[in-house]
Amino acid sequence: MLTTLKRLTATAAAALLPLAAVAQTTEVSFYYPVAVGGPITKIIDGFAADFEKENPGIKVKPIYSGTYQESIVKALTAMKSGEPPVLSVLLSTDMFTLIDEDAIVDWSGLAKSAEDQQWLKSFYPAFMENSQTGGKVWGVPFQRSTIVLYWNKEMFKDAGLDPNRAPENWKQMVEFAQKLTKRDASGKVSQWGVQVP
Repeated sequence: MLTTLKRLTATAAAALLPLAAVAQTTEVSFYYPVAVGGPITKIIDGFAADFEKENPGIKVKPIYSGTYQESIVKALTAMKSGEPPVLSVLLSTDMFTLIDEDAIVDWSGLAKSAEDQQWLKSFYPAFMENSQTGGKVWGVPFQRSTIVLYWNKEMFKDAGLDPNRAPENWKQMVEFAQKLTKRDASGKVSQWGVQVP
């Protein structure tokens, strides 16, 4: 069953039920950290529908659980009430809380076949590192935010910087930001060199 659940895996929170309980369950609850509605729910609903087509008799129930913070609270509350979700998309930093609460099952014990082991090895290693501890895999990457840098080429040119070259490291980021920061006659900043949304 593991190989067919691959599209519905989580970053840090894997299964919240023991494997034996999953095998007896015909409904798979899947906590996903978004509010109800929106384009992403159509994608997740599509994953669930595809899984159900491939696995007759198993119903996937996506539960749109709010923010990441709301989702971990809901997952732990559901676990303590005796009705935990089978899968959850949570933050990788939640892994330690889930381990401490005995609310998570490691993937290492679930991925037994050569195909399952190959699948676990197929993830970008740096993404897997923060889902592992104690020699066990506690989650798998599902969605990762990629940090993107935008720069204003006109402002770079005005500051004497190469408009076609972004900072290559944190030291350059600071140097460029200092050159891009402008102050008025009174010393008050009129343009910041770096803005974080």
